[in-house]
Amino acid sequence: MTSMFQPAPEPATELGRYRVLSSTAGVRVSPLCLGAMSIGEAWSEHMGSIDKEQSFKLLDAFHDAGGNFIDTANNYQNEDSETFIGSWMKERDNRDLMFIATKFTTDYRSWALGKGKTVNFSGNHKKSLHMSVRDSLRKLQTDYIDLLYVHWWDWTTSIEELMDSLHILVEQGKVLYLGASDTPAWVVSAANTYARAHGKTPFSIYQGREALEEVATEHGTESVQAIALAYVLQKTRHVFPMIGGRKVEHLKDNITALSIHLTDEQIAKLESVKEFEIGFPTNMIGQDPRETGVAPTLVGAVAPIAWEQAPKPISKA
Repeated sequence: MTSMFQPAPEPATELGRYRVLSSTAGVRVSPLCLGAMSIGEAWSEHMGSIDKEQSFKLLDAFHDAGGNFIDTANNYQNEDSETFIGSWMKERDNRDLMFIATKFTTDYRSWALGKGKTVNFSGNHKKSLHMSVRDSLRKLQTDYIDLLYVHWWDWTTSIEELMDSLHILVEQGKVLYLGASDTPAWVVSAANTYARAHGKTPFSIYQGREALEEVATEHGTESVQAIALAYVLQKTRHVFPMIGGRKVEHLKDNITALSIHLTDEQIAKLESVKEFEIGFPTNMIGQDPRETGVAPTLVGAVAPIAWEQAPKPISKA
């Protein structure tokens, strides 16, 4: 009984220090997400790919280090990616320990059925969604998907049809959380407004700039990738960078980012490399003073105001 109240042991790596996925998704996931586009052999002529044995070694290393968040898609490596991940989870008997994100929208069957014969295996409409989720569940050898993304906005399916159809899957327990990728921000905003107004499930996740070598040297590492990841992690809340790679060494290199804390000066150095024009109306009304600590010109002209600081990202400092 007393063991219930004892603290959990320290993780093997910082990958095992979990974080809440988003403000509307309380599930706990590893701070880095393993991108599985290279898991499989079908696309070896066009991009990186790895066979089943190498894939299992990479997945084992990720999980052993504390990782539980994996991102794939219905079409990656002509369906090898989902298939290999499903086989790995089956062999390791660890499905419920993992948080699996996959995507629909992209045509995933023309490689087998031929171009021009798979018109409804693509898009955000109900039939495409139904077939893709049905087949993803089979390939992943599971009865639920943790996070389902709209892979990209198809410009032909209405927001109403999309959100109604996605909500049905959530109610059926086939999908737990919803995300949007490669979709205009106004579409995601409109979709969530519709969902909340009609009692449907909204999107919880939206997948949508850096003198790296100098800062890396200051931290005693040769990995500019680790510095880039550390920068992204410190810029805003509920950010889970997706890491790729085909070797365990690549994975270990990325995990070092979780132990790096960039100073305000180092972040400013990275952001000064290329100027970013914020444009109208922000260049007139100013930025959020809860983030900057400085009153916008038009507001500050009225009276001195003390600003409550916005919540900051999780930091090692």
